[in-house]
Amino acid sequence: MKFSADVLRIDAEAEIKSIAATIREVVTKTLHRKGAVVSVSGGIDSAACAALCARALGKEKVLALFLPERDSSPESLRFGKLLTNKLGIASVTEEIAPILEAAGCYRHQRQAVRMVFPDYSDGWKFKITLPSILESNRLNVSRLTVNSPTGEVRSERMPAAAYLQLVAATNFKQRTRKMLDYFHADRLNYAVCGTPNRLEYDQGFFVKGGDGLADFKPIAHLYKTQVFAIARALGVPEEICSRTPTTDTFSLPQTQEEFYFALPYDKMDICLWGLNHGVPASEVGPVIGLTAEQVERVYRDIDVKRRTTLPLHLPAVLMTGVPEVHARLRGALHATGQD
Repeated sequence: MKFSADVLRIDAEAEIKSIAATIREVVTKTLHRKGAVVSVSGGIDSAACAALCARALGKEKVLALFLPERDSSPESLRFGKLLTNKLGIASVTEEIAPILEAAGCYRHQRQAVRMVFPDYSDGWKFKITLPSILESNRLNVSRLTVNSPTGEVRSERMPAAAYLQLVAATNFKQRTRKMLDYFHADRLNYAVCGTPNRLEYDQGFFVKGGDGLADFKPIAHLYKTQVFAIARALGVPEEICSRTPTTDTFSLPQTQEEFYFALPYDKMDICLWGLNHGVPASEVGPVIGLTAEQVERVYRDIDVKRRTTLPLHLPAVLMTGVPEVHARLRGALHATGQD
């Protein structure tokens, strides 16, 4: 049978029913919690997760958190509130910029940017980008782009020290948000819902101890294309469903493709599915408008990210086993069908 994008088609209603049933089982019986906390970013993944939790647990048992900081787009908060109003779930807004300022996030970011652009100052904006993978084999060497208050745009290759410090400082944002997720979860006896889709989960597009930390992750098995399908079936507002996925992390607008992935999500999903199922690049290419050589580059990039981000998936490594604890964990995983 000829390969096509139809491989990602799902029965959205059946999938929603299955996920909702599992959420109820996990939250109430495995985790022994009363409800769920979801950080809502205004994007499709957190919107779908919030809607799934409301369907599974009841809207009165879901709390949405809006956690903006000074680099967040105002549109993200507007989209988030559009969602919670549609779902009828409670929400709390906490501006995290004061915490980030006190922790040194913005100071360390400025220092890192000035390693590349010494004249960088307040009022400037920046973002990190990767070169296109379609023209040649990509070296994952990031570039820093800055925009001055006068409108001047400059871009330079980042030395390793600048890149590592800038990412380390920026990771404060995700880890601070997660700290507040668990504060609200603890005070309400709720569980924390994680929002990564399969592409993000597989490729390590998350911060360890930040958005990678959660009590349950209801859409980590779904390709992003499938997340859009269930979001629409759940009644997520069309403005959110038609929004281009962004990182909303740096002060300049930035797509996820620019920052991390080789291609837009819909093409990445097809490539990831093809690699996972052993489909030759020559069959995948025509479906997404790329050559076989370009798809092979994407395949290699997927494998590289899997290797380099493996530590993000690992739990803390013990020096020797603790059998009694491991037995209890195996029992809990068996109850949810994950052993």
